[in-house]
Amino acid sequence: MRRRTRLVIAGAMALAWGEWLNWRWSHTLVGNSRGATDAVVVLGYRNPQARANAINRWRVRAGIRSANADGAHGTRVIFSGGTTGNGATEAQLMADYAKSVLEFDGTVLLEDQSTTTWENITNVIPLLEDVDRIKIASQPAHALKARAYLRRQRPDLAEKLVRADDYRPGEWNLVKPLLALYGLWTLRGLTADERQSQQSHP
Repeated sequence: MRRRTRLVIAGAMALAWGEWLNWRWSHTLVGNSRGATDAVVVLGYRNPQARANAINRWRVRAGIRSANADGAHGTRVIFSGGTTGNGATEAQLMADYAKSVLEFDGTVLLEDQSTTTWENITNVIPLLEDVDRIKIASQPAHALKARAYLRRQRPDLAEKLVRADDYRPGEWNLVKPLLALYGLWTLRGLTADERQSQQSHP
């Protein structure tokens, strides 16, 4: 009985830890910029199949709800990702899913040359120059990495970063400890300031 209790407590602590860490990452390197125009950058994930895979489908949903969150006019959704197989690019597969399945009828732009997160950011910068606010949608650790890259490449544009709606309490709850472990590995190349600092508190 005691062993079972310890396992339950350990499991609950792991879930709480994963939840907290993903929440923290989603609130890091974001501010409170205001304005009439938003850009939501949805980052692609390896997708050699002919249809958007489960991770890319979730990222598209997070991107679309981020676009709809504030009721901003002139919001554009930018799908970013090149080809990782012999078929369509990640950007195109995500855009197709957004339009055909989620019935998104807003402005969609494609960046279809990137094969790394650094390239994602480099290649979407020309599409971000004229917007007031920038949201990056992905799993929280990956989105934080992309925000850090934007801050390195274009600090002026990084000042426009605001939270995307890619973290919700309880979503992916059972796998959040695994996402947290993977996120710690993903973020190992960032500075302590990039991993922990917040431009503003929620």
